Amino acid sequence: MKRVYVNEEWCLGCHLCEYYCAFACTNENDMARALKDKKINPKINIEEAEDICFAVSCRHCREPLCVKGCITGALTIKDGIITINKDKCISCYTCVLSCPFGAVSPSDDGAMQKCDLCILTSDGTPQCVKGCPNGAIVFEER
Repeated sequence: MKRVYVNEEWCLGCHLCEYYCAFACTNENDMARALKDKKINPKINIEEAEDICFAVSCRHCREPLCVKGCITGALTIKDGIITINKDKCISCYTCVLSCPFGAVSPSDDGAMQKCDLCILTSDGTPQCVKGCPNGAIVFEER
């Protein structure tokens, strides 16, 4: 299965992946209009240290601890993609605590959120990958 991978040596720390992610969730056609004057809450986040930047997003683990820890069954895995049913999520944060990568976070509506590989909004390639100007984020099988 294809997954999102990040080459931290190529990451510029520009945060464009975060904007493309947030834009993908709007169902709009124009990024500037969709995100103008809005605080974004993307499903991918850039972490920055002294000499390194890298994007953190769900790795869609083969044996996901977040799914195992979800007490309501809101997190499920199908065809290797982990998704959240926001109607079932009670915001208990068990998935946040379970994820070893820090890839699950609260959404603006109170439920948890994580990368879903843009399964509902793209042509098969996640928007963060399309928007990375340096090719630091790739979607491939390894």
